[in-house]
Amino acid sequence: MKTYKYKFVHQSNCIRIGNLLDDMWQVHEYFHKWQRQRYKEGLSYANYHAMSAHLTELKRTTHPHWKALPSQAIQQELRRIDTAYQRFFNKLGGRPHIKPRHKFKSITFPGQAGWELKNNRITLNFRKWENGKWRYDRVPYTFFKHRQWHGSIRRITIKRDNCGDYWLCIITNYTDMERLPTTGQSVGADFGMKDAFLTLSNSEKIQSPQFLKQSLKELRTLNKALSRKVKGSRNWWRYVLQLTRLYRHIANQRRDWHFKLATDLCKRFDMIVTETLNLDGMKRLWGRKVSDLAFRQFVEILEYKCFKHKREFRQVGQWTATTKPCSGCGHHNKHLTLSDRQWTCPECGSHHDRDVNAAINILRAACDPVVEQM
Repeated sequence: MKTYKYKFVHQSNCIRIGNLLDDMWQVHEYFHKWQRQRYKEGLSYANYHAMSAHLTELKRTTHPHWKALPSQAIQQELRRIDTAYQRFFNKLGGRPHIKPRHKFKSITFPGQAGWELKNNRITLNFRKWENGKWRYDRVPYTFFKHRQWHGSIRRITIKRDNCGDYWLCIITNYTDMERLPTTGQSVGADFGMKDAFLTLSNSEKIQSPQFLKQSLKELRTLNKALSRKVKGSRNWWRYVLQLTRLYRHIANQRRDWHFKLATDLCKRFDMIVTETLNLDGMKRLWGRKVSDLAFRQFVEILEYKCFKHKREFRQVGQWTATTKPCSGCGHHNKHLTLSDRQWTCPECGSHHDRDVNAAINILRAACDPVVEQM
């Protein structure tokens, strides 16, 4: 599966998508409350088919206005709810919760039902009551088609971001593979907070631009201006929108840099090894900087890029000893502290950079499973 994302052109009929999202949220809220009520009454869980049958009864009796909603989109929402509960029952996730109205931001249409796509225009089929009967109302929307999608379309998703912009996500069955020429090189990568974002086993250190830190002055200015506005006023909402757009810009900058760095590593190495991190513990110690570096996002992007370019990606466990052992002789330096950035092995006399030594040990742990301790 591959997803292509396109932004809608600003147009007046986008308000109908917003209204549709609000109506779909009512479906989302109702069925979550219905499941909870069934649990309180001691009834068994109602799966997707039971929810669909109950939806048909609701349209006939107490909720006839739901007939105006696209039936395919409602079915996909019921499948979302059912998947969330199945994951909960299988202990793969927490208990499903009801999203607030402002956080319900997407609707999905499967296959070729309820929409039609041609060039840079998508037509959605709405329903409205007119002259005593329901009829279809076809509404066209234009989007910025900055690139061509490939493969057959499996489903589409329409999303609304925090800035109020609408996006079209086209999911196809296209397998995005681009095999790169082999280099015969392997590398271990150690994440860092102090000296570098990423330290490679070949002694190369990659610094992070820290886009959030670069924008702190502008963020403080906007937050101070927002605090002087009357909450809920027109100017208050204007500054909320400016803040949201700035945060989106920072996130896009960081994601773009992560993609470029992952592509560069894939071009240079056949096997890339990283370590798993306890990010929750790191956030308690360093907070904002950990979020600015976004280690988890980079690992996900790197894993995708390795899959795309046919590179081998491995991770060693977070309890694997990589920092204190000497990469030359294996001596375990028990007296090494976090402030020691350089140290000399008392056994073999090798002088080590703390992060480079850890990156070498990470690579060795991945190549020798006996060394690794998950």
